[in-house]
Amino acid sequence: MNKKLDQNVAIIGLGKLGGILAQAFLDQKLFGKDQTLATEAFQARAELMAKKLLIPVGTDNVAAVKNSGIVLLCLKPNDIGGVCDEIDHVLTKSHLLISVAASVPTSYIEKHLSQEVPVVRAMPNTAAQVGSGMTGICGGKFASTKHLNLTQMLFGTIGHTIILDEKDMNAVTGLSGSGPAFVYVIIESLAEAGVKAGLARDTATILAAQTVLGAARVVLETGDHPALLKDTVATPGGCTIAGLLELEKGQLKETLIKAVIKTVQRAGQLLPDQN
Repeated sequence: MNKKLDQNVAIIGLGKLGGILAQAFLDQKLFGKDQTLATEAFQARAELMAKKLLIPVGTDNVAAVKNSGIVLLCLKPNDIGGVCDEIDHVLTKSHLLISVAASVPTSYIEKHLSQEVPVVRAMPNTAAQVGSGMTGICGGKFASTKHLNLTQMLFGTIGHTIILDEKDMNAVTGLSGSGPAFVYVIIESLAEAGVKAGLARDTATILAAQTVLGAARVVLETGDHPALLKDTVATPGGCTIAGLLELEKGQLKETLIKAVIKTVQRAGQLLPDQN
């Protein structure tokens, strides 16, 4: 069970991910409602989210940061620099600054800060909305093991976490960040095949989605290599091996690899303005 933290958290940007994180922190009782502060760019949106989450939501980033020990930047990459410049004068070495902006390196954020503030970069994915997210985490120049562990605790409320080197973060973006979209294509294709074989569309979709979910759990819980698990399904001369041969003909494996690599390359091109 997670332990309630004795400091406030400020969530800068209550978009989809910011809202998910705020709700998860409250549900897991990491922070009380009076400890969870948030900001939105527009007053109307701030008032709406305050009513929805029952937490203080305003438009003043500086005030929120000043009254918090942990700051989450749930912003678009091109907004990071400007917000860091805005809050720099109230940030101290005792703050923990966590960014979830894709492709934004910790060095970029540190360049916009005048003090040695611990900065952590996190890359969650959209499965966070159902508590099954995957978040890659890395630390900046001034982040300690303590800061990384605290970040793991926070993002553990929305799924699994892994700590790695920053040089691997674009690979995380391409694999687990964009990966759900690739898996949805697989589920869609399996379901379409079920429809073609005579199943009702709703039934085929449930069968396909649960099959993918179950297979993923087997990989995680057994620790066995996917290739080994594949062989346990394919009996000699059976149905599965016939289907696998068709996948080989269609080069599914190679296409998926190329899709991830292309996404990783694109992630490296999405850096914000370096000024």
